[in-house]
This record gives sequence, structure tokens and C-alpha cells, in this order.
Amino acid sequence: MINENDIIDMTCLTRAEIAAIAEHEHIGDVEAAELGEYLMHGHHGPQRVQQMICDDIREALHADDVARARALYQTLHAYLAVHPEALRGNG
Repeated sequence: MINENDIIDMTCLTRAEIAAIAEHEHIGDVEAAELGEYLMHGHHGPQRVQQMICDDIREALHADDVARARALYQTLHAYLAVHPEALRGNG
């Protein structure tokens, strides 16, 4: 039987990227994994995921949660290294 970890591991996104989507959309990790996988294969989807992570960074900074913003920045940096198509202007 497929469990939550299997679903998350079947996506092209990392757990940190999925967590950022979950935080942004206020949904669970499985739902975020499904949404992220859908977006990554759609027109401008990778840019949408990038924007979600950037939005989360902005929210963390507004909340003075520098540690969270730093962790999200690292997530963004790693995401863009693997998914350069997410950079603005590449879609």
C-alpha cells in the first residue's frame, strides 16, 4: 500500500519545497506534493512554485522570523539550482 512518504517521494520536489508549498497554501504535505507535482508540469508552474517560496520568505521576514526566512532562502536557492526553468523570464 502506498503511504504518505511514498507519495511525497514520487514528486520531483524536495521535502523542503513541498513544505513551502504546504505553508503557502495552508494544506497538508500530501496535498502540497500533489499540487507541486501538477504545477511543475504545467505552463509557468515552476515559476509559480518559485513565487510561493518567495512569498513564504517575505512572510517570515515580516514576522521577524529570520531563521525561517533563512531556511526558506536555502530552499529557494536549491530549487533554482535544480529547476532553472523557474527563473523569471524562462517560461
